[in-house]
Amino acid sequence: MTPAIGAATRIPRDSHSVSRKNISDNALKVIHRLRSKGHQALLVGGAVRDLLLGNQPKDFDVATDATPEKVHSLFGNSRIIGRRFRIVHVRFGRELIEVTTFRGHHDASDERQDSSQGSHHSTQGVLLRDNVFGSLEEDAIRRDFTVNALYYNVDDFSLFDHVDGLVDLQQRQLRIIGDAEQRYREDPVRMLRAIRFSAKLDFSIVPGTAAPIAELAYLLEAIPPARLFDEMLKLFMTGCALRTFRLLCDHGLIEHLFPATATAMDDMPYARALIEAAMDSTDTRVAEDKPITPAFLFAALLWPPTVQLQRQLEDRGVPSAEALSEAGNTITSEQVHHLSIPRRFSHAMFEIWSLQSQLQTRTGRGSQALMRLRRFRAAYDFLLLREQSGEDLDGLGKVWTKLQQELPAAAVKTEAETGARRRGRRHYPSRKPR
Repeated sequence: MTPAIGAATRIPRDSHSVSRKNISDNALKVIHRLRSKGHQALLVGGAVRDLLLGNQPKDFDVATDATPEKVHSLFGNSRIIGRRFRIVHVRFGRELIEVTTFRGHHDASDERQDSSQGSHHSTQGVLLRDNVFGSLEEDAIRRDFTVNALYYNVDDFSLFDHVDGLVDLQQRQLRIIGDAEQRYREDPVRMLRAIRFSAKLDFSIVPGTAAPIAELAYLLEAIPPARLFDEMLKLFMTGCALRTFRLLCDHGLIEHLFPATATAMDDMPYARALIEAAMDSTDTRVAEDKPITPAFLFAALLWPPTVQLQRQLEDRGVPSAEALSEAGNTITSEQVHHLSIPRRFSHAMFEIWSLQSQLQTRTGRGSQALMRLRRFRAAYDFLLLREQSGEDLDGLGKVWTKLQQELPAAAVKTEAETGARRRGRRHYPSRKPR
């Protein structure tokens, strides 16, 4: 059923806090170019939302009535991407302005399975393609949440609000546009977006938007694992991982993203505490502008089920190191059917795990060798989190903290530093004999 389109509320400049001086110059260039060619073009989405909240946006999106092909023809520094939703990326150096064509409503007559135009649903109701274009009013209704459906008009500096998004923004609540169950069935990732925005903005999810999530969470299993990996980065790598993880658990989503982990959390007393400690540590590093990697979070998320399986294998007589390797491979192989893990991250994750047993070494020479390893620091931090979560490791964390304080820094140059120094040497070819 197509939602009814209400008349837009126009909010004049003196009634809102959005200022042009906080808008990307490149986004304004895109808007002015489109308007100069007779097209509608407005700033939309997260940028408008964040400006209203007093935050500086990282990304700026533009909505227009120009088709993707028309937008592409106007900007030589652009390219059309996507098949499911065709959009245009206009690049200015390191900044990317995303331009979307106003979306329209679709019905059975729009179903064209072999065309990039129109829309196409799966048998489960998932929207596989949505390239039906429409008006500004229709576009507002097609957006996901009311707080993301506010438009900024550069002509008179006003806002357009078709769905009472400003009211929800002021009340700090997240509300999906239209029927929640239908919108989640069209795109199950919207459930993850609800969690992400709730955690990021510290907004409550209104009951009608939250209620269907637990019942429809299974729909995530039909989403390509690679797409869920991209969503995982947005969920956990932007500074609100701990709040996000707790919301995923509360709304029954974690078992469809990390099923083995969810089972282990029910059985192991320290599993959830370890994962939450890793999430909290990641948030701290983001706040301090320190480097982070998904490998560390994957190591924490998959460690509990891996240890469970390792113990089962050891009970059957498999040596500890071999059991850990086999258990890790098994859990990871199962996990990638739900949410993919690129090899560069899974390899680092395995190194962090394997070092946990090697950190039992406490002798001076052996400890120096371990501290030279590239993943030592990550493995040491992981060891501390295991102790912090309540696991009894016989004081290993204090031992390794003391060892690092006692040994001179020059004695523990990492492999990476040594390799970089070697690569920096100049090599001159030997002279050929006359």
